Amino acid sequence: MSRQYSFIADTPGIRLDKFLGEKCPELSRTHAQKLIAEGLVTVNGKIEKGSLKLNAGDKVDLTIPPEAPAHLTPESIPLKIIYEDNDLMVIDKPAGLAVHPAPGHPEHTLANAVVGHMPELAEEDEDNLRPGIVHRLDMDTSGLILVAKNRVAQANLSDQFKSRVVSKYYQALVQGKLKPETGIIEANIGRDPRNRQRMAVVTGGREARTEYRVIKYIGNYTLLEIKPETGRTHQIRVHLAAIGFPVVGDTTYGVPSPHIARQFLHAGKIKFKLPSTGEYVEFQSPLPPDLEKALKDIS
Repeated sequence: MSRQYSFIADTPGIRLDKFLGEKCPELSRTHAQKLIAEGLVTVNGKIEKGSLKLNAGDKVDLTIPPEAPAHLTPESIPLKIIYEDNDLMVIDKPAGLAVHPAPGHPEHTLANAVVGHMPELAEEDEDNLRPGIVHRLDMDTSGLILVAKNRVAQANLSDQFKSRVVSKYYQALVQGKLKPETGIIEANIGRDPRNRQRMAVVTGGREARTEYRVIKYIGNYTLLEIKPETGRTHQIRVHLAAIGFPVVGDTTYGVPSPHIARQFLHAGKIKFKLPSTGEYVEFQSPLPPDLEKALKDIS
């Protein structure tokens, strides 16, 4: 269970990160800074930087999430590998499989499967929790994900993500007819101050930008191709819900759907450079059967 704390600042001019360290001796300053960066700390209801100097009377709310497991257990979980070389694997992840262990999902993750498939990857991973994993997909989002097989390739792919060389494309079905047919959603994303388990469009959140293109309209639904230019947690789902077009089946940011038991979101295409050669490549994954069935049901 997450732990919740509230404090009132009584020393004007103290930095937020130092204040948390004094009020919570269990937190190192580095840990406090990490929680601040993740949006788990608010001052008077707003997300702030660790360097913020507090005023007397400021209300500081802190959420400390439960700890993830310390070690990975190799598991024999089938992997759909659509490409593999000496540097990386391109895996088509099914919906329902978390990418890495977290509170509530200590086992049966893609990371467990990857170590089960290639035990030597555990030795390449410094914290033994995210072997070769350089980006993520939500548990109930299906589609393509890259896994590096050595540290050099992992650093190369991480740099490609940071410099936006990698392009990811998703298909999403949303409620309503989204117009215009192409557009860009720009809105900062951070922890929802009213529910720390959710993300939201918030003042002071991290920059987030999402491009979309209408593939087709189906009744009162719209099938979209989505290209996120940034990689914020739940970005696509939060942005689409914020403009009034939630992803079908998204029970966190929308409502349940009679047509599908999870959110209609699929990472169907990815483009990047092979670390070994620099060749720009593209891989695709078709819509899985449950999403195809949902489209037929609403047609």
